[in-house]
Amino acid sequence: MENGEIPENANEHCPGPQADSAGKSDACQGCPNQEVCATAPKGPDPDLVAITERMATVKHKILVLSGKGGVGKSTFSAQLSFALAAMDFQVGLLDIDICGPSVPKMLGLEGQDVHQSNLGWSPVYVESNLGVMSIGFMLPNPEEAVIWRGPRKNGLIKQFLKDVYWGELDFLIVDAPPGTSDEHISIVQLLEATGIDGAIIVTTPQEVSLIDVRKEVSFCKKVGVQVLGVVENMSGLCQPVMDFKFTKMTETGEQRDVTEWVKEYVREKAPEIQDLFACTEVFDSSGGGAERMSREMGVPFLGKVPLDPQLCKAAEEGRSCFIDKKCGASAPALKMIIEKLIENQGFSRMLVADSA
Repeated sequence: MENGEIPENANEHCPGPQADSAGKSDACQGCPNQEVCATAPKGPDPDLVAITERMATVKHKILVLSGKGGVGKSTFSAQLSFALAAMDFQVGLLDIDICGPSVPKMLGLEGQDVHQSNLGWSPVYVESNLGVMSIGFMLPNPEEAVIWRGPRKNGLIKQFLKDVYWGELDFLIVDAPPGTSDEHISIVQLLEATGIDGAIIVTTPQEVSLIDVRKEVSFCKKVGVQVLGVVENMSGLCQPVMDFKFTKMTETGEQRDVTEWVKEYVREKAPEIQDLFACTEVFDSSGGGAERMSREMGVPFLGKVPLDPQLCKAAEEGRSCFIDKKCGASAPALKMIIEKLIENQGFSRMLVADSA
């Protein structure tokens, strides 16, 4: 237990050997380290000094959170990072979703390795101004399951913060796992001394998702992290009419593909329809969705992003949705949200200062 680190064989929810409750809390009962922790001298964690030194070159730190998994949090983190880098900011993306690291794929970095230098661990770079760190780069097999208890996951998060050499960064985007678990408590505590700008919370419109998002907002308020805004993702399916597949139900209940017939009919009889987008609700938003929830909880609402198959494809291929016009439904929505975030937080002044 050198440097106050939580031992790997510790119980889940271990308070840490330097905590005043070490060896005495309910979480310590039955732990093989209980007696050692209870009698060990207490003091400040020296690793916090190293983390503070590392983070001294990072201007802004933003957490991306979600109440539930599968709402597009990592997709948003990836596209936010792409967008900020395209604005010529120096950007780092830290993936602390230890058990489900999807960031390497969404940035097109699968199969890459982390390298060490005399300065520490080097991020894997998409561009010269966009670096990424994830446990996904360290797994011998991408299908390998990470079966770790809280203390070991928290230990890796601490190592990411104190050992990764980012250099000068304008933004460090932290993609967290869903929920309010040990990883969230750790990242907030470890970065507390260096300052966290706040959190962006991603949700889908239906109440079953918003129930957990309310808990996420409550978590942020309890630990003193500002909610920079809520994003409603998958806010209705939206795509160009001509990208749809059309079928006709036969008398036997089978679906017959009539896509080419419909497209040809539109081209000949109603060519103006070719430029339209078709949208429909996928999730029930009759309760007002994330916008109403944000208003009720007193947090900013940043906007809605439709469920766009082209955005899903961009994430699968590890590319930015902003580099071409394929993501015609989602890219403009994401752009407006990111511009609103930058304006709300005064980040736009950084662009003016850099161009001066």
